[in-house]
Amino acid sequence: MIVFPNAKINIGLHVVAKRPDGYHNLETVFYPVQLSDALEMAESRETKLTTSGIEVDGPPEKNLVLKAWQLLSRDFDLPPVHFHLHKNIPFGAGLGGGSADAAFTLKMLNDFFSLQIGPGELKKYASTLGADCPFFIENKSAFATGIGNELSPVDIDLSEFQVVILKPGFSVSTQEAYGNIVPAHPEFNLAELAKLPVERWKETVINDFEKSVFPAYPEIKKCREILYQQGANYASMTGSGSAVFGLFRHLPADFDNFIPRGIYIYR
Repeated sequence: MIVFPNAKINIGLHVVAKRPDGYHNLETVFYPVQLSDALEMAESRETKLTTSGIEVDGPPEKNLVLKAWQLLSRDFDLPPVHFHLHKNIPFGAGLGGGSADAAFTLKMLNDFFSLQIGPGELKKYASTLGADCPFFIENKSAFATGIGNELSPVDIDLSEFQVVILKPGFSVSTQEAYGNIVPAHPEFNLAELAKLPVERWKETVINDFEKSVFPAYPEIKKCREILYQQGANYASMTGSGSAVFGLFRHLPADFDNFIPRGIYIYR
């Protein structure tokens, strides 16, 4: 069985408060995009994970794919399986690739072995693996609060736009990004995003992390500037970086010629 865990982008991201547990309360809109990994599973003599594509750091047993299998194996009598992950979604980019892999593993195991776990219960399992993992269970645009795990539907349709993602050849530490953020009450309620035309997002829909990340990493700010220079209707950093995305009604045919060497382009 093979599935294709896709990335997400954050449309707006407000850090509204620091919690007693050390985490932060957020408000953001998650939106699924086409960029995806490929995850294949087959029954095997032993449970293992092999990888290809972008190099995966760390031992396999710490990968969220195997952690998802281990999580369900505590409650269900799962046979050993061999996972193979072909990694396309870059790490440390704010695209949620690891969380997507984990959530799609849960869904694949549920379907393949007919575990009959409902979406609500799958989200509970997913929330133990990562704050944004529950989003990928239903994989539909959502307004997220809490630490990103409390979801409500939001009707965002970007089918008229082409999503282009730029990523410099480095990652941004989430811990570093949060360390320089000052929580504040947002001026715009992202739950109302669907009522605002995309052409008005530039002045209204803000990612709070840009205030601290752009001065430390001017290459990321430059990526956003390039997207606007090439005609993006809206451009923003996703998550805490380092990836930036642009929404284009009309993408220039020579777009790639304007991207500096060392910047990766994803569509």
